[in-house]
Amino acid sequence: MPRIHESGTSYDSLGCKDRRAQLFWSYLTDEVLCLTRSEDKPRWGQPPWRIDFEAEARPLPEEIDVAIIGGGFTGLAVAAWLRRLAPEKTVAVLEAQRLGAGASGRSGGLALGDTAAGDLPGLGDVLGGFTDILRELEVDCDQRLPGVWEVGHSNASPDSPIEWRDSGALRIVAEVPGGTVDPGKLVSGLARAAHRHGAIIAEHSPVREITSNDPVELAVPGRVLRARQVLFATNAQSLELSDLVGWAQPKFTLAVATRPLREDELEALGLRDRKAFYTVDLPYLWGCVLPDHKVVWGSGLVHVADWRELDSIDVSAGRPAELLASLERRVRGLHPVLRDVKFCHRWGGPILIAESWQPVFARHPRCPQALILGAYSGHGVALSVYLARWAAEALLGQRELPDWGKLQR
Repeated sequence: MPRIHESGTSYDSLGCKDRRAQLFWSYLTDEVLCLTRSEDKPRWGQPPWRIDFEAEARPLPEEIDVAIIGGGFTGLAVAAWLRRLAPEKTVAVLEAQRLGAGASGRSGGLALGDTAAGDLPGLGDVLGGFTDILRELEVDCDQRLPGVWEVGHSNASPDSPIEWRDSGALRIVAEVPGGTVDPGKLVSGLARAAHRHGAIIAEHSPVREITSNDPVELAVPGRVLRARQVLFATNAQSLELSDLVGWAQPKFTLAVATRPLREDELEALGLRDRKAFYTVDLPYLWGCVLPDHKVVWGSGLVHVADWRELDSIDVSAGRPAELLASLERRVRGLHPVLRDVKFCHRWGGPILIAESWQPVFARHPRCPQALILGAYSGHGVALSVYLARWAAEALLGQRELPDWGKLQR
């Protein structure tokens, strides 16, 4: 049976009487230990925003009501909303590295109103719910929802302010609900809300081993934590933990940001209104204008066979560096204003693409006390926070899970 390498503790020491019946997953390997040491992922580059929340060191109790594994948008929002609804519940967020170290802190910041698969039965008003949650939790993340432009090579609007050259003429073809947020401020704000409502936030607390006892037993460094319920919010990482191996594919997406552009330059690019955009045909391109007038451009995916390969990705070398260089050349070719533009940020982050592009929102197949929420396929900024409220209500028995989020085995 697997052992916890750092402490030398075997599974026998966890007090489990029937290991084969009760152990449903154990993943600790040298690769995962490496993940816990590379705290800030410097090889993934530096996005143009920062997370300024520092979790207060606080001992974990021996037993809690809800353990949330993963300290990104999903995990922090669930913790904050759960404590808001049920302040008598003890809730702990267990983050293997630092808050927002995965997809959330490296998002492109586009907030869209549906899933990557489009609208789903019973999904509801994502952007309206997202806005309500931010207001209720007092989260300021520079949210702007003026709409998002869809850009394409055909069926263009006759008055399109965007006229770019990219495998043909690129113009606006439609506008959809959405906008932008500052991902760093969103992570920080959700963390503050969770902390203010009394959730425990434990950084550098990777879950080593889990048993499907009642309560569930989670082996974290130096101890075992018991939880009556668990939420898996690890998204593209720890897929064995969330039982998503073979069900969803981890990818690594890339982006750059230019120096701040002048007003006349934004005007020439058709971005005076500072609306985010994405292409509706290939080659894919998305972007947005930041409050300081830097412009973010994103495109390209690094494919990995195993989620553990994400940690070894270096945006300054190999295939990621090639894709970023290609993206920069592409941006410079879009318009004369960008011909000699300087880039001040280059970065990437993981996403998880599920089967049929639908999010996973389901009971864990081998642990009935646990929920899985993730696999947003690049649409996770607003959706993750919106579904977090739903997850909190489901954990309290106040709401059923959606049929579209189930794992079909």
